[in-house]
Amino acid sequence: MTSGHIHIIIYIAVGILAVLGFALWKFHRHQCLLRDRAYLMREAVRNRDFSFSLPVKGLFFGERAMQQALNDMSQDIKALEARKEVESWQKLTRVLTHEIMNAAAPICSISQAYLSAPHIKGTPYEEGITAIHQTSQSLAAFVENYRKLTSLEEADLAEVDLNALACSLKSLFTDVEWHIRLPKDISINADEGMMRQVLTNLIKNACESGSRDIEIRWDEALLVSNNGQPIPPDVAREIFVPFFTTKRTGSGIGLPLARLMLLKQGMNLSLAEHPSPGFHTTFVISRLP
Repeated sequence: MTSGHIHIIIYIAVGILAVLGFALWKFHRHQCLLRDRAYLMREAVRNRDFSFSLPVKGLFFGERAMQQALNDMSQDIKALEARKEVESWQKLTRVLTHEIMNAAAPICSISQAYLSAPHIKGTPYEEGITAIHQTSQSLAAFVENYRKLTSLEEADLAEVDLNALACSLKSLFTDVEWHIRLPKDISINADEGMMRQVLTNLIKNACESGSRDIEIRWDEALLVSNNGQPIPPDVAREIFVPFFTTKRTGSGIGLPLARLMLLKQGMNLSLAEHPSPGFHTTFVISRLP
């Protein structure tokens, strides 16, 4: 064997080793990528964040299918969690309103009877009994407001023209700049009255947070965006909890009621992790799986 042949064999061996080394490096790098993905998903589940959606680029076809299935599953879990959360709050609200009304109703009627009595009028007791009566009335009205969460009628589903629905809201909020970016002739199967109330609640909240720009657009779901005060992360986790509010005069049922209305129509309401470009907050109305 000549020295030329030996050199060729050495070059071939070095080339094979280089290719093998590169393949091993790529394999190791790919496994590290899968390990990091597993860690991110485990941490997301541990923190009850089911909105994770990891990219499928760079994966083999089997891994790509598995990642896509996990991404889809995260949305299913998120929707199921929203439904169960609303059902739990409905049950709790039903019990609380029943017990509070049982206590408030007699106080209201008895204090009213005392205020009507001649021997009470003009006495030092009148002012105290009036305060008791007014407080019991306020409590009854407060509880009645929360009964809305447990007494919604079933949805009457029909095809709803989204453009017509969005445009009909302009007359209710004339002091905002509207950006309606919906495909022509787009419609969804929904209860028109409930959908109008949901959008009204979202826009009313946006205006109360200082927004003067409202965008309604379609991107595989209905997106409602505003440029009002951004929602802090600690508040974002609570906004769909009944009774929770950061407003001094808020009731805390606007968003929970909107979500409940959508659940009755086979849809869900969520806060987008990343708002639409140019806006501080985006709510997503999406069809449940």
